Amino acid sequence: MFKTILFPVDQSREAREAAEVVAGLVQIHQSSLILLSVVEESAVSESKDDDVMKSPQKVEQLLKDARAFFSSQGIEASIIEKEGKPAFVICDVADEIKASLIVMGCRGLGLTDEGSHDSVTSRVINLSPCPVMIVP
Repeated sequence: MFKTILFPVDQSREAREAAEVVAGLVQIHQSSLILLSVVEESAVSESKDDDVMKSPQKVEQLLKDARAFFSSQGIEASIIEKEGKPAFVICDVADEIKASLIVMGCRGLGLTDEGSHDSVTSRVINLSPCPVMIVP
């Protein structure tokens, strides 16, 4: 049913928790897994040591760690690292790879009127070319 699963990863606790769900889905559906991480373009030159998603080197390590997690589960994963606005990049990559499903953790930013406009998750849900599963 889900031939290709796209899993955007970041440093959040929600993404780490969603990884367990992704592993289960990949094993059940015998899907191929693509891990994606997005370096936020507006801040590449202003990178701070504590902001992982703004440092290309730290994003690369994050992807390697995620790949190692899935490898320990017996799952081979491909990795993609891109630069840009996360929601748009996620949807563009999903379209390019013809993803069957995007699985994302949710930080809860979209639960209020103020947060709904800033939530990457909300934007992906609205722009995605395929189904999106949000893991709370």
